[in-house]
Amino acid sequence: MNQFLSRRTFILIPSMSILQFIFKPMRVLASSLSPNENWNLSKQEWKNKLSPESYYILREEGTERAFSSPLNNEKRKGVFHCAGCDLPLFLSETKYDSGTGWPSFWESIQSSIDTKVDFKLIVPRTEYHCSRCGGHQGHVFNDGPQPTGKRYCNNGLALRFVPQ
Repeated sequence: MNQFLSRRTFILIPSMSILQFIFKPMRVLASSLSPNENWNLSKQEWKNKLSPESYYILREEGTERAFSSPLNNEKRKGVFHCAGCDLPLFLSETKYDSGTGWPSFWESIQSSIDTKVDFKLIVPRTEYHCSRCGGHQGHVFNDGPQPTGKRYCNNGLALRFVPQ
């Protein structure tokens, strides 16, 4: 029998779909900013505000191609803001080269992001979003440098860099 079409696969895929439905609304971080009603825009308003590429990432939870963002090589002192609503998310002091091809940070600015469990690749991952507008930023992993051990792997098109 084809290894992909095993009995385990037929059990695992529906089970993960059920878990995704159960955990999707769950927020992992307790301390987040109150939702701002000013950022509850319609789909068309977001499309008018963002480039098609940024819309795909921020509003449809897409991912840009690795090594395609100029922000991956950004080394100046400054702040990385959400490209959707301009909320400051990361300080340049927390940015590092993870070798993954996406801008990576070991810590976010307090209360700037919300997280949820993502089962899109069947294996659970922690997805994070801007706490103000809900724009998808990327995923956080536990393989980053100290002092946090976190790797916030961000889409460059979801960010705007403001040099200091």
